[in-house]
Amino acid sequence: MTGTVAGTGAVAGGAYRVSRRSAWWQLLGYVRPHWRTLLAGGLLGLVGSLAALAQPMLAKLVVDTLGTHRPLTGPVALLALVLVAAAAFSAAGSYLLGRAAESVVLGARQRLVSRLLHLPVPAVDRLSPGDLLSRVISDTTLLRNVSTFGLVQSVNAVLAIGAAVVLMGLLDRVLLAVTAGVLALNAVAVLLVVPRIRRATERSQAAVAGMSASLERSLGAFRTVKASGAEQREIGTAHHAARRAWRRGIEVAGWTAVMEASAGLAVQASFLIVLAVGGARVAGGQLPVSSLIAFLLYLLLLSEPLTALVTGAGQVQAGLAAVSRMSEVHSLPVEPVSTAGPIAPPARRAAAVSLSGVWFRYPDRSGGAWVHHGLTLDVPPGGVTAIVGPSGAGKSTIFALLERFQEPQRGTVALDGVDVRRWPLADLRAALGYVEQDAPILAGTLAENLRLGAPDASDEAVAAVVRLARLEDLVTRLPEGAETEIGHRGGTLSGGERQRIAIARALLRRPRVLLLDEATSQLDAANERALREVVAAVGRTSTVLVVAHRLSSVVDANRIVVLDQGRVRAVGTHADLFARDRLYRRLATDQLIAAGRDVS
Repeated sequence: MTGTVAGTGAVAGGAYRVSRRSAWWQLLGYVRPHWRTLLAGGLLGLVGSLAALAQPMLAKLVVDTLGTHRPLTGPVALLALVLVAAAAFSAAGSYLLGRAAESVVLGARQRLVSRLLHLPVPAVDRLSPGDLLSRVISDTTLLRNVSTFGLVQSVNAVLAIGAAVVLMGLLDRVLLAVTAGVLALNAVAVLLVVPRIRRATERSQAAVAGMSASLERSLGAFRTVKASGAEQREIGTAHHAARRAWRRGIEVAGWTAVMEASAGLAVQASFLIVLAVGGARVAGGQLPVSSLIAFLLYLLLLSEPLTALVTGAGQVQAGLAAVSRMSEVHSLPVEPVSTAGPIAPPARRAAAVSLSGVWFRYPDRSGGAWVHHGLTLDVPPGGVTAIVGPSGAGKSTIFALLERFQEPQRGTVALDGVDVRRWPLADLRAALGYVEQDAPILAGTLAENLRLGAPDASDEAVAAVVRLARLEDLVTRLPEGAETEIGHRGGTLSGGERQRIAIARALLRRPRVLLLDEATSQLDAANERALREVVAAVGRTSTVLVVAHRLSSVVDANRIVVLDQGRVRAVGTHADLFARDRLYRRLATDQLIAAGRDVS
C-alpha cells in the first residue's frame, strides 16, 4: 500500500494530501534539472570512496612486506598516493554536490515565490504570511541536504558498502557472516525509526511556521502592540510558539540520534565481535594477522558510509515532509488567465466602466451574505465619478471586481464594453491605476516605490507625478532625494505622505481608469484641496472613480453614485442629490457641517 505524507492543511484547507509516491516524484522533480552536476559530484565522491577502500589492502601489503624484509618504499609511496587521491576526489565531489544542492534550493524557492505572487487575492487573504515565508525559506532549506546526503551520497554509500563487503569476503567469509548478522539487526532498527523521523519533521516544520506567523503578527502591528501595552502578551505568545518549535525540533533530534547511534553501535559491536572471533582464528592458524588487520580497517571504514546511509534516510524523510508542505502551496489555484485574444487598441484614453446585474458575496465573511444585489452601474468615459454610501454598502468591492481580485457570482463587470474576464490580466491592470485605502509602501527607496508599476518610466515622468502629487517638499527633505530608503512599510513617512506616494505611483502608469479608495482619508485640508485639483486634471484625460466616506473630497465630482445595501440608490451631482435623496442629504449634513462647509 502506498503511504502518505500528510500536510498540515494550513494552506490547502486541510483537504490536500500528498501520496508518498507523488512526493517522491516531486522531490526528484526539484533535483532533476541538476542531475549532471550531481552525477559528476557523485562519481568523484565514489572514486574517493573506492580509493579509501583500497587503503586497508595496501596496509596489508605493507604488513606482509615487513615479514619478507623487502623494501617498504614502494608500498608506502603507493599508500600515500592513494590517501592524497582519496582526499582530492572527495573534496571535489563534495564541492560539486554542495553547488548542486544550493541550485536545488534556489529553483525550489523561485518556483514557490512565482506561485505565491500569482495566487488570487482571496487565497492570500486567508493565509498567514509567516507560514508562507516559512515554506519558502525553511522548508526549501531541507532540500539542500536531501539532494546530497539523501540521494547521491546514499547511493555512493550503498556502492561503497557493497565494494567493502566484497573485499571483506575475499579476506574471510566467517568474519563477513558475523558482521552481516550484526548489521542486519541494525537495519531492522533503522527501518522502524525512519517513518517517525518523517512525521516528526513535518510537525517540526509546522511549528517553525507557527513561530514565524506569531512574530509576523506582532511586527506587522508594531505600533498597535506598543500603544496597547501588549508587549508582554505578544512576547508570551511568541515564546510559546518558540517553545513548541523547540519541542518539535527536540523530537526530530531524538529520533535522528537513535538512528545514528544504532548505526555507530552496530559498527562498534561488529568490531569487537570480529576482533574476538578473528583473534581466535589467527591463534588457530586459520587467518593471517595481516588479513585480520585489513578486515578491522574495513570495519572502521564502513562506519562512514553506514552513517551517510542512515543520515541520508533521515534526510530523505525530511525532504519528503518539506515537499509535502511546498506542494500545498503549489496545489492552490493561480489567478485565471483569459483565453481570448488581445484587446483592440482603445479609440480614446478614458475608458467606460459598467456593472450589469452583479451579485457578489465574500464566502468567508458575514456568513456569506450578499454584498451586491443585482448591482447595475454605468460610468461614462472621462470625468470624476464618486461612489458614496454607508459602511458595508459595497463601495470598495466594486474596485476589487474591476481589478479581478474577486469574481462576481452572477452578472458582468466590463471595461470599455468588454467583460473583464476576457481581458488578459496584465492588460486589464495596466489600464487601471489603483490607490488602496491604507496606501501600502514597500521597503526600498522612494524612486523604487514610484516606479513599482512602471519600472521603465523616465526621470522626467517621475518628476511630473511628484509635482502632481505635491511630493516636492518630501523629496527635498529626504537626504538623498528620491533615492532615499523610506523604511519598511514607509514607517518614516506620515500617513498623508504615504497616500500621496501611492497616488503618484498610480499616476505614473498613465492609467485609463484611476481608482481612488479613500485616497484622502489621511490628508489635511490643504493637501485634500490640492488632491482634488489633481483628480480634476486627471479626469480631463482619464476616467476617475473615487470611493469616499469624506464627502468634502467629492462634492465637486462630475457625478456622484449613492450606494446602499449593494444597490445603486441615486446618481447625480452634489446639489441634485442633496435636494432629492434623503440618505445623501443625511450623509452630507453630518459630514459637511462638522467640517464647517456649506452643505447646499
